[in-house]
Amino acid sequence: MRAEGAGEWETIPELVRWAAHRYTEAEAVVEGRTRVSYGELGARVERSAASCLAHGVRPGDRVAIWAPNSLDWMVAALGAVSAGAVLVPLNTRFKGAEAADVLARSRARLLFVTGTFLGTSYVASLRRAAGEGPGEGPLPGLPALETAVVLSEDAPPGFHTWKDFLAGGEGVSAKEARTRSLEVSGASPSDIVFTSGTTGRPKGAVITHAQTLRAYDIWCDLAGLRRGDRYLIVNPFFHTFGYKAGVIACLMRGATMIPQPVFTVDTVLANVASERISVLPGPPTLHQSLLDHPARDAYDLSALRLVVTGAAVVPLRLVERLRGELGVDTVLTAYGLSEASGIVTMCRRGDEPSVIASTSGRAIPGTQVRVVSAAGAERGPGEPGEVLVRGFNVMRGYYEDEQGTAEVLTPDGWLRTGDVGVLDDAGNLRITDRIKDMFIVGGFNAYPAEIEQLLGLHPDVADVAVVGVPDTRLGEVGKAYVVRRPDSVLTGDDLIAWSRREMANYKVPRAVEFMAELPRNASGKVVKGELRSR
Repeated sequence: MRAEGAGEWETIPELVRWAAHRYTEAEAVVEGRTRVSYGELGARVERSAASCLAHGVRPGDRVAIWAPNSLDWMVAALGAVSAGAVLVPLNTRFKGAEAADVLARSRARLLFVTGTFLGTSYVASLRRAAGEGPGEGPLPGLPALETAVVLSEDAPPGFHTWKDFLAGGEGVSAKEARTRSLEVSGASPSDIVFTSGTTGRPKGAVITHAQTLRAYDIWCDLAGLRRGDRYLIVNPFFHTFGYKAGVIACLMRGATMIPQPVFTVDTVLANVASERISVLPGPPTLHQSLLDHPARDAYDLSALRLVVTGAAVVPLRLVERLRGELGVDTVLTAYGLSEASGIVTMCRRGDEPSVIASTSGRAIPGTQVRVVSAAGAERGPGEPGEVLVRGFNVMRGYYEDEQGTAEVLTPDGWLRTGDVGVLDDAGNLRITDRIKDMFIVGGFNAYPAEIEQLLGLHPDVADVAVVGVPDTRLGEVGKAYVVRRPDSVLTGDDLIAWSRREMANYKVPRAVEFMAELPRNASGKVVKGELRSR
């Protein structure tokens, strides 16, 4: 059943205005001592949109945001989308060169960036990566980038502060901003989520407003999100799970958002207790650490009623403990990928714990899921094969990448996920392996080909292969098998330390094993199964 008011919005700016009117006095966002109502959130987003217009943002322009979860992230992102821009969220774990690559390939015109986060100056890292080049903007190495806004009170020369950026929009009338937002249609792209494929080259999945809204209206219905819920959003906003199953879903149902920029179990416990959190999605590691915390009994967690998890194997014991020890009424698992708007299958309320723990549920309404052999033949229940998806949720394609799009989208609209799965008789999907060799580190997708490319830049590395290995805390981590160059004295600790400077932390191999040569088959491909068996 669709929620009251659902269908009154075809675009995200329409949803923001609707929520501001429908839930005007309700608490929308809690951030420390700051408490913002839905009416005030709507006003802030409209002001942000006006400022985007004042700084030259045109319909279809890409606007990037590189910052952790916060109220300002929401206002900046929703304002940009309301101005007709296409949002490009950047992974906060990226290093400067990784962020600059996505900014260059998307040709972002405007960038919102955090100040210092986790001891790192994001502006400084961008300047090192893109501070020189043909452009005349804040980062000459990114000639398309005209404006960069630091989401803080201080900004270096060439950058705007958040306050100054907003002040720049005072000359744009509310009517002008509203007119621009009305030009956005459901078929307009709403965001480009960059995700790496097997080649290691980032690809941007283009998703529309209509796809986003339909997918997460369904998510709300299946999860049972409702008005008055208090939702702790620990999942990063740069990820579909954080932005769409978080911010967009809350706007639809009038739930209160409590953004948490960094996951620490102590902060989660404190927030759940003090803010009476009722909804806590996240990877299994989050919930496991919550249950195992030695001081858990000192916190009142009784308001928790809904947990949605996935992105890794979910132990049956975890589902049972969430229900039994914490009294969580609804525990659900789901499966999705950026190319399918972040959601493909989902368990239903009332499913048995064994189904929730061992599968990712059934196809969401409006979509189809098939499992096929390498030759494309349909596989029966219990038979593994590649998971294919077709429906409203499948991306338009990869941004400016016809070849990459053709590789994953069939002529009749099926998306090749690259994941190996099994369907049961009831249509529940269980992911068993990954054709793409991807592994998941604490909820973050890590792609071996991309990590191998980065490790290959080290002057002492002659050959390298990366595989995922089990880890009790993070689920999986990377292990690198390395062939050193002749006469090299490179150690594993040396390479790991170098990696921490050159790539996002979740990509950094946790172990290194040196080999005389990598095992390869007749066609020259590395036999990763042999490496995993070691």
